[in-house]
Amino acid sequence: MKKRLIGVLAFALAVSAGAAFVLYQLIASKITVGASTRPPTTKVLVAARDLELGALIQDRDVIPQDYLTVPAGAILKKEDIVGRGVISPVHQDAAFYEASLAPKGAGAGFASTIPQGMRAFAVHVNEVVGVAGFVTPGQRVDVLASGTPPNASQTAQLAAEGTQVRTILQNIEVKSAGVNIQKDAEGKPQQVQVVNLLVTPEQAEMLSLASSNNGVKIQLVLRNPLDTKTDPVQGSAMLNIFDQNAAPVKSTANQTVVSRVRRKPKPKPFSVVVMNGSKQSVEKFPALEENKQ
Repeated sequence: MKKRLIGVLAFALAVSAGAAFVLYQLIASKITVGASTRPPTTKVLVAARDLELGALIQDRDVIPQDYLTVPAGAILKKEDIVGRGVISPVHQDAAFYEASLAPKGAGAGFASTIPQGMRAFAVHVNEVVGVAGFVTPGQRVDVLASGTPPNASQTAQLAAEGTQVRTILQNIEVKSAGVNIQKDAEGKPQQVQVVNLLVTPEQAEMLSLASSNNGVKIQLVLRNPLDTKTDPVQGSAMLNIFDQNAAPVKSTANQTVVSRVRRKPKPKPFSVVVMNGSKQSVEKFPALEENKQ
């Protein structure tokens, strides 16, 4: 009886072992077929972390990642990436491109982000502009300068107009905005809101003249990013704001602005002196236009 039971168990073990072997072969063959049909991939170098503007790329910042299709323009050599500065933020797992990196040997930092032929000019602004966050990197602004013209005292008309404002630059890109620590006249540190504008050398000279005059105040006016048109602006004067003879005109934006065209003054009545011997009298007459009415 025992021999018969042992024989049955042995036969069952042999059958199960054979079935397991056959199943293993089937699974292994499917895995091999699946591996052979998997599309080939290419190693592409990507950022291991978020890289901010002005950062210097180090060896640990670059890692390989499998891509089914290599992105057009991506840098594939590590030696072409490490040691270069970032001129456009690179996010984690994003590939590297020439447009995002400073030229070789340019180093890192803010200076490496300035395009060739351009200049970064620092403009001090008030807390409303700097802290409120209205002016941020990448935005477009107009630059206004307000003050009294140097020759105002020589001309009666300029002296009567008072403070004037002019739009000196239009559609200027904001490169950076933040806070600088400077010292006052007593040597104490103080926070100063600074906005760096991307300008040409000629525009930098104009800003330097405006900012070096203590009587001139520079103000930034935010633009719509899609509005890149520059229009000639005549400017305005303090007299145009407080002059009661300035006629209000509605613009296309349904806003009331002060016009430079003055209203025609009302005609004044006139008087005639009548001499009758030693007697003298004054006759007053209304204005001619009033008589027509």
